[in-house]
Amino acid sequence: MILHRVGPLLVVSALISGGWGQQPLDLKMALAEADANNLELRAALQQRAMALAGIATARQIPNPTVTFGALRDVPHESVTIDQPIELGGKRSNRIAVAREEQRATDVDIAALRRQIRRRTREAFFRALTARAQAEQSKAALDLATRTKDVVRQRFEAGDVAELEVIQADVELARADADYQFASQLQRAAEVQLAALLNRSLTAALNLGGSAEELPTVMPLEQFASTAMQSNSDLAKTLQAMRTEERRLELAKSQRIPNVDLQAGADLNAPPDFNVGPKGQIAMQLPLFYREQGEISLAKARLELLRLTADSQRTNVAAQVTAAYYDFNAKAHQAEQFRNRMVPETVKLEEMARESYQAGKSNLLTLIDAQRKLNDVKKAYLDSLFSAQSSFASLEELVGASLD
Repeated sequence: MILHRVGPLLVVSALISGGWGQQPLDLKMALAEADANNLELRAALQQRAMALAGIATARQIPNPTVTFGALRDVPHESVTIDQPIELGGKRSNRIAVAREEQRATDVDIAALRRQIRRRTREAFFRALTARAQAEQSKAALDLATRTKDVVRQRFEAGDVAELEVIQADVELARADADYQFASQLQRAAEVQLAALLNRSLTAALNLGGSAEELPTVMPLEQFASTAMQSNSDLAKTLQAMRTEERRLELAKSQRIPNVDLQAGADLNAPPDFNVGPKGQIAMQLPLFYREQGEISLAKARLELLRLTADSQRTNVAAQVTAAYYDFNAKAHQAEQFRNRMVPETVKLEEMARESYQAGKSNLLTLIDAQRKLNDVKKAYLDSLFSAQSSFASLEELVGASLD
């Protein structure tokens, strides 16, 4: 009785661990899960803590120096405290540079987040397409099996020669090999998606959605304006310009010399005194070195970044435009497959099968029609993935979500 009750529980547990019984993983869930759990992105987020530590370091104030001396001559002992004082806003400029470096880290993390989003979208639709390819290969295998049965029946009835039986066997073996290959590709695609989501690589994925659901896009003009504000490469260059401007201000402030304030006392100098206060001010004279090299280097880098930003604006506009038309072309190709080529090829295969069953054509004509149908359906699935991949690239170039 106990085994009778436990048995179904074990079956349900096995199904759940294998991916069954889970909520279907659609594209929206996959993107959110990758954003939250992707290990590469989580490692990059640690750079933010390092940038915050850099700000804390920039806020530091120089420590005072305490000097104690003991001599045989008078005064026998002395104590001195030396405190450097930074002038010219050096500390505030260091903090400003550190804050811009933190913002540069945030820009890098945002760029990686968009890259992970593109890779996840491509991996999701690659897995969906691989699943559809496996289903199509299974359908082709079933069709080859039914064809073999028909050929066997006609051979036993004496309508066809044994040659056609051998041809049907060869075609069935080929269909079975294609199915096994497609099944392995499906598993490989699921593993790639699971790695991006930081899921178990051995558990099956219960995917929801269809690769046939192509996204709609906004007008090209809106893409271009959004890309100028959100493109990752351009954002990195603009942030690097702001950081370099702060470095230039810091280099200029370094030309102002610091002041060292010293205060102390001479001790034990009989018979003149026991305690004799003293103090002095020290300042470095900027006669030879005035940060000329650092300032020139910062100005040169700033000019380079300005020119880079100008060229990137042109490149971003061209790349977004090219990606926009590339997606439209591939989406149109997929629609042509779906609306015309696949239905017409299905009709041709049905006509060829009816003609063979009626004894009006030979087996090679039927096999050729079935192969063409299988090839067209595979090409249709490839066109769907190509369109989805093109949209993912367009979204990364724009630098913003387009869903």
